[in-house]
Amino acid sequence: MQVRPADIGEIDHLARLWHDVWHESHVAFAPPELIRLRTVASFRDRLAVMLPDVCVVGPAGAPLGLCALRGDELYQLFVLPAAHGAGVAAALITDAEARLAARGVELAWLACAVGNMRAARFYEKSGWHNAGTFVKMSETSNGPFPVDQWRFEKQLVCATP
Repeated sequence: MQVRPADIGEIDHLARLWHDVWHESHVAFAPPELIRLRTVASFRDRLAVMLPDVCVVGPAGAPLGLCALRGDELYQLFVLPAAHGAGVAAALITDAEARLAARGVELAWLACAVGNMRAARFYEKSGWHNAGTFVKMSETSNGPFPVDQWRFEKQLVCATP
């Protein structure tokens, strides 16, 4: 499974993927106010800022999944339902861990919506452990929005200098 950097030319496709998968996977957990703020345009605006830290799987213009880093955080990981079970998420998380380790990150973390058992099982299967619940201030067009999240962590093996 080939992981590659995201390209500016596919930002609209990535925004649609992120929007659609986020809504499908979070509708049961997210507050209605947050769901209303999660528009395609909001995902596109966020992608435009973080594009240098986004990698994808799939052909240009037809990505199957995306993964973004921010500091020591595996910030976003979303895969189209049609690609579930095909190794896309595993390839993206393995690549993300390698990129974080290359940055010198020893303890990586990610946030997972409380109640998102499918994602939690995947993270645990991938060697991450649930370190507890916290309130994350999620980015929105109206400013930070508090959301209960599970914090998953993983000790990484960093390359020696």
